[in-house]
Amino acid sequence: MASHCEKNKPHTDSTPHLNGEANTHLPKKPKISSTSISESEIQSEFAHHDPSVARINNGSFGCCPSSVISAQQQWQLKFLRQPDRFYFNDLKKGILESRTIIKNLINAEHIDEVSIVDNATTAAAIVLQKIARDFNEGRFEKGDAAVMLHYAYGAVKKSIEAYVSRAGGYVIEVQLPFPVKSNDEIICEFRKALERGKANGRKVRLAVIDHITSMPCVVIPVKELVKICREEGVDQVFVDAAHAIGCTDIDMQDIGADYYTSNLHKWFFCPPSIAFLYSRRSPGHSDLHHPVVSHEYGNGLAIESAWIGTRDYSAQLVVPSVLNFVNRFEDGIKGIKKRNHEVVVKMGEMLVEAWKTHLGCPPSMCASMIMVGLPSCLGISSESDTLKLRTHLREEFRVEVPIYYRAPGKGETAIVTGYARISHQVYNKYEDYVKFRDAINELVRDGFTCSQLSK
Repeated sequence: MASHCEKNKPHTDSTPHLNGEANTHLPKKPKISSTSISESEIQSEFAHHDPSVARINNGSFGCCPSSVISAQQQWQLKFLRQPDRFYFNDLKKGILESRTIIKNLINAEHIDEVSIVDNATTAAAIVLQKIARDFNEGRFEKGDAAVMLHYAYGAVKKSIEAYVSRAGGYVIEVQLPFPVKSNDEIICEFRKALERGKANGRKVRLAVIDHITSMPCVVIPVKELVKICREEGVDQVFVDAAHAIGCTDIDMQDIGADYYTSNLHKWFFCPPSIAFLYSRRSPGHSDLHHPVVSHEYGNGLAIESAWIGTRDYSAQLVVPSVLNFVNRFEDGIKGIKKRNHEVVVKMGEMLVEAWKTHLGCPPSMCASMIMVGLPSCLGISSESDTLKLRTHLREEFRVEVPIYYRAPGKGETAIVTGYARISHQVYNKYEDYVKFRDAINELVRDGFTCSQLSK
């Protein structure tokens, strides 16, 4: 046995649905503008941002350019002018166009594999409710295992508790190091967790793998972990990639997961809220349903998700407008991702040099966000301290940035316990990071500690 640290027939349906014809496709490679967007045009697109705030936290809520906001408003007005015509003539075609663009962006094999939902949290609920049914209806044995990363997003952890644990699944968390030095550390711990999952004759029915962890932020070697899952007989693999699209490279056929979700309102410039859920075409994956049961129940997840009752669907209809926006940049979304990565690494290195700290991972393990160590003299000693310090930076210095608490290990002293997660998006300027640097320097110079903040 290897040591811990080593190592269908498609369903065709051409019947018109709520989303239009299932075999409709758009050109795979939209033409990119020959002239790049100027800096002044970028700033104009985001002039609605509060200019007094150094907003270096794109990772939490994303951003939306004014041209896309205008497109969204046109969709909203189209619905409000004549709702019946919008429903019967415009909605189905618009949703299908958005799904087709997403399908091409992520290199899915077929349009039927792509559903649009509100956000990654909704997608997780869809997948985990299906896993719960597998337990409750006897397809999985009580006590079979589900494996997830210790740094899984909090809402996803709660969904696993609500659905998988309650249905009889045995949940194992992969304990990941932080700071992290290499992919090998992650792969090693993941293998250990799978071995624990298979102990006592159990089967590992589900692996939940982040593509980019939220806090602390690290790009996970997702392709390698999915491959290990296949080798070790894991039944189903769900990749929670809330940050991925527009932030790092994704390719469904290359990654090979059963399910994969990502928000388009974080790094792909859509307004809140829109995400896609990819479900690999397979007979075993047909029992996915939207948590909101509406008239389309039973017509497939993509159709169910496209109509969950009367609501504002405009965020899901502006994907073509977003594609037009990103294609105003040199090399489109690929170029945006590359430049965001390069700049956020430079800004992270500038900050740790100023504070004599270190990054939370090698630059190769980050995308458009990176963890930056804060001076230990700030006295960050709890999760509560991180929230209080974040509020202090917002209210006193007009800097918006999330902060992570890393508890000292046994015997560790005088280590960095606080890390800021900085983001870079096209609207950010060098001055945003200087403002953050100077705010921390001022706190250090004044002898500030988190203990001085009110409870």
